[in-house]
Amino acid sequence: MAEAERIIGTPDIPEAEGAGPEQSASGSEDGQRPGSEDGQRAAGEPEAEPTPESQAPADAETDAEPEAGPQSKGRRKIAVLFGVALFAYALDLISKMIVVAKLEHHEPIDVVGDLLRFNAIRNAGAAFGMGEAYTIIFTVIAAAVIVVIARLARKLYSLPWAIALGLLLGGALGNLTDRIFRSPGVFKGAVVDFIAPKGFAVFNLADSAIVCGGILIVLLSFRGLDPDGTVHKD
Repeated sequence: MAEAERIIGTPDIPEAEGAGPEQSASGSEDGQRPGSEDGQRAAGEPEAEPTPESQAPADAETDAEPEAGPQSKGRRKIAVLFGVALFAYALDLISKMIVVAKLEHHEPIDVVGDLLRFNAIRNAGAAFGMGEAYTIIFTVIAAAVIVVIARLARKLYSLPWAIALGLLLGGALGNLTDRIFRSPGVFKGAVVDFIAPKGFAVFNLADSAIVCGGILIVLLSFRGLDPDGTVHKD
């Protein structure tokens, strides 16, 4: 019996015992191959380093953030200042050209009865006909005002101040143009005035721009608003 079992069972035991290691070996080899290949691939391949192109947008965004702050605001306020100045200067220049061509040496035109007239005159003095003996001095003052406003524009971050300084700049340029290019000579030219309210001095649009800009500056100063946008309290 034992001999029969030995003869019959002996072939099965090695197969059964051998099958396990072969399967486990094959299974382990099958399981290790992809894992080892993945491991070698993961270990062998270097990590993808960010290229300069991929870093550029991030760097550009970080660099662009400061530019979108005070500098861009300052540029916009400067653009408003010179835009208002150009508008005021153009209106004054065009109105004087029309007055000289159509109204000078003619009878005054009644606009609102006798309360407001258009009457063309030449004014060698300051605004509203004052100080006719100091034409050169007023010319120098107008030029100095333009220089000061241009220098102040670099530190301008307030919209109301930009409008006020633009009105001053446009008015000063309008009257300075007359001082330089009109008779009797350079820096001695007489300014063209034509707006004549009843009981008041004759003036022009440049004078109006200067006065409006000055009033706005006084109001802003009373409110404590500085040209750089800061607010102070006395």
